[in-house]
Amino acid sequence: MLRLQSIKKDYKAGDTVVQALKGLDISFRKNEFVSILGPSGCGKTTLLNIIGGLDHYSDGELFIDNVSTKNYTDRDWDTYRNRRIGFVFQSYNLIPHQTISENVELALTISGIEKAERVKRAHEALDKVGLQGQYNKKPNQLSGGQCQRVAIARALVNNPEILLADEPTGALDTTTSVQIMDLIQEIAKECLVIMVTHNPELAEKYSTRIIRLLDGELVGDTNPFDGIAEATDEIAVVDNEPENTDEPTAKTSKKKKRDKKAKLSLWGAFKLSAKNLMSKFKRTFLVCLAGSIGIIGVATVLAVSSGVQNYIHDMQNDMLSGNPVMISEDAMNVSALMSARGNSQTQKDAIKNSIENGYINVDKMIEYLVERSGDISSFKVENDITQEYVDYVKAIPKEYYKAITLNYGIDINNNLFTEYNLEGGKKLMSVSAAEQMFSDMLGRTDFGAYSSLVSSFADDFMQAPDNAEFVLSQYDIIGGSKLATEANEIMIVVNDTSEMSDLTLAQFGYYTQSEFFNAVYKATKDPKYNSALDRERFSYDELLGKTFTWYPNNSVYNINPITKEITYNAYADGFTGGKDLTITAILRPKDGLSYGCLNSGFYYTSAFAQEILADSLNSTIVQFMNMAEKESIPSGKVDGDDIGIVYDFSYLYEGEPFSGKGYVGTLSPVNALMGQMTGQDMTIYTLTLRDLGGCELPGKISIYPTDFSYKDDITDYLTVWNSDKDIVVNGVTLTASERSEIIYTDNLALVINIVNNLIDIVTTALVAFTALSLVVSTVMIAIITYVSVIERVKEIGVIRSLGGRKRDVSALFNAETFIIGGISGVIGIVITYIISAIVNLIVGNLYGIFTLAALPFTTALIMVAISIGLTMIAGLIPASLAAKKDPVDALRSE
Repeated sequence: MLRLQSIKKDYKAGDTVVQALKGLDISFRKNEFVSILGPSGCGKTTLLNIIGGLDHYSDGELFIDNVSTKNYTDRDWDTYRNRRIGFVFQSYNLIPHQTISENVELALTISGIEKAERVKRAHEALDKVGLQGQYNKKPNQLSGGQCQRVAIARALVNNPEILLADEPTGALDTTTSVQIMDLIQEIAKECLVIMVTHNPELAEKYSTRIIRLLDGELVGDTNPFDGIAEATDEIAVVDNEPENTDEPTAKTSKKKKRDKKAKLSLWGAFKLSAKNLMSKFKRTFLVCLAGSIGIIGVATVLAVSSGVQNYIHDMQNDMLSGNPVMISEDAMNVSALMSARGNSQTQKDAIKNSIENGYINVDKMIEYLVERSGDISSFKVENDITQEYVDYVKAIPKEYYKAITLNYGIDINNNLFTEYNLEGGKKLMSVSAAEQMFSDMLGRTDFGAYSSLVSSFADDFMQAPDNAEFVLSQYDIIGGSKLATEANEIMIVVNDTSEMSDLTLAQFGYYTQSEFFNAVYKATKDPKYNSALDRERFSYDELLGKTFTWYPNNSVYNINPITKEITYNAYADGFTGGKDLTITAILRPKDGLSYGCLNSGFYYTSAFAQEILADSLNSTIVQFMNMAEKESIPSGKVDGDDIGIVYDFSYLYEGEPFSGKGYVGTLSPVNALMGQMTGQDMTIYTLTLRDLGGCELPGKISIYPTDFSYKDDITDYLTVWNSDKDIVVNGVTLTASERSEIIYTDNLALVINIVNNLIDIVTTALVAFTALSLVVSTVMIAIITYVSVIERVKEIGVIRSLGGRKRDVSALFNAETFIIGGISGVIGIVITYIISAIVNLIVGNLYGIFTLAALPFTTALIMVAISIGLTMIAGLIPASLAAKKDPVDALRSE
């Protein structure tokens, strides 16, 4: 079965070669108890290691079952040790962090035996050596003799054909030694036992054969055996076996069992590593905690980045209501403006090169302003909004948007009348006239220097989006009964703190003249202030009870058929055909809404806008302007001379009568600025056809996307209009040449893209910075893994002696780094979530943002995977070093 032919073993010791074995020729029987005797250094243990496949001969040949081992690979030797060899060591070589049952199971684990079978066979082996019921004890809970029994059980559990014992009683007392030798003698009845010992008495008492070595040479054999003759007999027997049979013989079954490759399963490697780590729990925890620092840094940055991006995403959807996609007659091509590139740096370099001592260069500001004004004007566009384009916009898929508002630019303040409680009594006058009258009054107070600014803060009646569900998704009705949807219904919108400006309330007649000026006196600390007239709040009933009446153009404007002079009636005396508007609701933004589709103010419906258009398009003043081909009528004064539509108003202020002039239209800030620059008394208003409701096509279209992703779908849809494709509108095909380019405005996308790019840059920089801690953690894990390799050298030797492969040893430490990496990642993520909760709590209490740090679950999993990946990379070199360790040297280590 086992034959050594001219076996030599040389070791290099510096520049010299030491011959441990010098051409041994020995054959062994299948069943015998062989003792190898000789002084220290004679080659006994070397011979045992060569027989066991732990060490390899330098020359000669080793035959196993008459098969030469010269061409054996490492894999073949591993299988040989696992299937056919059982080792019993003097120092037991038990793995301390495993129970004795698990120590015995290890050989079966490497063999790939199932768990239930492993446990059964391990317990049977322990029972056989007299350790019944002690399966769960650790090696440090046993005596020396018991530990040696465990080692014998481990050697026998896989039913080896050869039991190799290296000084099995060397560390035991006499009584225990006898017990162990009796046990080995019993084992020798079933297999070949080869024992190395220094004790000739034990050898002579128990052995059936004694081999003596001296200086690496065979000097005595009490029962020599001719292995070649037996080999010939075996070959003859094999040749006589039937050739064609489906039933395996005992010999072929045994051969299959021997040839089955041994390997440590991945799960087995994980279990061994996990037990080792648990045996050093405190150190393992500290290592994992240290390894998690880099993950905490990167994950926290990503959590904040994700939280900010989520906040911006929510804010984007929120801001969409206040920043819809706009198409207007007068627009700015923002994209072209932002993509423009200048050569300012080149100019600066040129200027620097022109510096000369003794001279001051001229900064050509006039030239610069002219150039820049030309640049800006080149980005302005005049959109020709046609009915076809309006129909094209209306055909946007409904899932893309929540509302589309067609704004015709109607100024209803000139036609909207309500009752004002003035000092001389109540007057029914237009909202625009009341605004100018109150401004004139303010000019007579200490607030007079700011009276011209009042119109800048005055509000117009505005048109609400034509989608009740969309509005109610953002606003709560806090007063009234229903949202304004009909033509005769209007509504009030307050801010999130249920406030509305005093100027707006005064403009629409909620303040009496005395109450309004009392507020001015209070602000200017005028002694005329009367605390009894303070209006700190208005009830819902007061706000809802106000009556407004809209009168058509033909009632408000008169045209002299002869002089063609236009006059404006600021007071509703004798007017007919008015339409009463009822306030049906007071709206307030829902909690958490930062940007809504409605600002604080008064709103009318799209239905009412259509009624105004139907009436105004046929009104006398609109027809007059169309016939005269006028788009606007000037109104105001220049250097004291009145022009255009002027009307008179009168009032009492502190008991004295006063009068003034009002001007119809919208004040032009540019013209007012020109008046200040020229020194002229210049106040110019402009009344346009749109103000009068004289344009049947909208001047502005507002599209409120469903969410931010659909906004891109909307802009893509609008971009198609400017493409070369043919477009079908209402069944009519429009070619590119039949369509004029329409530029839409999407300011929100521009801002959000800048913010997102900034966040990405900052996040990348912070991640790169914090990733340095990952590098440090990786290096630390590599060092810790190498320390673990040094600590577990003996365990490496045991695994290799039991048939474990090099890759099994490597897998053992790879599993350890995997576990450390996984635990480090989980700790890092848990701590990150804790830090995020603390940050969110602090920031939330300070700024109301409770989701500033939010690490997505998928990102958390990725970070754990990165932690595992980095630690495994860190452990590759130590694991490789462990796999390359010589098993003989590993077993000798202390």
